[in-house]
Amino acid sequence: MMQLTYRDIHYSTQTSNSVPYEGFAQSVQLILDENRRVLNETVYAALEQLAQAITEANRIFVFGGGRSGLVMRMTAMRLMHLGRQVYVVGETITPAIARGDLLITCSGSGNTGSVCAMAATAKTIGAQLAVITANKTSPLAALADLTVELAAATKHEQEAARSQQFAGSLFEQSTLLLLDALFHGLSRTLNKSTQTLWAMHTNLE
Repeated sequence: MMQLTYRDIHYSTQTSNSVPYEGFAQSVQLILDENRRVLNETVYAALEQLAQAITEANRIFVFGGGRSGLVMRMTAMRLMHLGRQVYVVGETITPAIARGDLLITCSGSGNTGSVCAMAATAKTIGAQLAVITANKTSPLAALADLTVELAAATKHEQEAARSQQFAGSLFEQSTLLLLDALFHGLSRTLNKSTQTLWAMHTNLE
């Protein structure tokens, strides 16, 4: 049976709202350019503070809403590979947070109710709070012991000057890239070889 490619379908339909095949290359370039700008404007001293907090914490908890939450789950996996004891807030096996622990939260707007509530609880208990946000004047950032600010648009900012992508896409992408860079840097600092990291990877798959 002959299989149709996207190009075959596109040129056979020729509808008025079709996306030109070449337009995807432009979209990829736009995303790369926007992320490069955000990451180049990041204050890396804040990232170093976060790296230090991760290495010194008794345990690490991560939390974020929506797509930011998915980024934090990916980050938790990488911190586990480093040998850190890490939990995703909301999972049934997540224990109580305590003094000496670190909560890493992620919210572009810094106004997400669930994230702010978790952060306030952690601070009341005496845990350290790290915030990744695009809004350093937000209620969430006001609670933070350390803040990593990304110059990306939040989901409420639709001006093309900040990002031509929809909603908080740029913030979520740049957060993932930044935290992957953090993992890479920590793995080298802690002398974690590829073999050591792989030995921590799940074998129940």
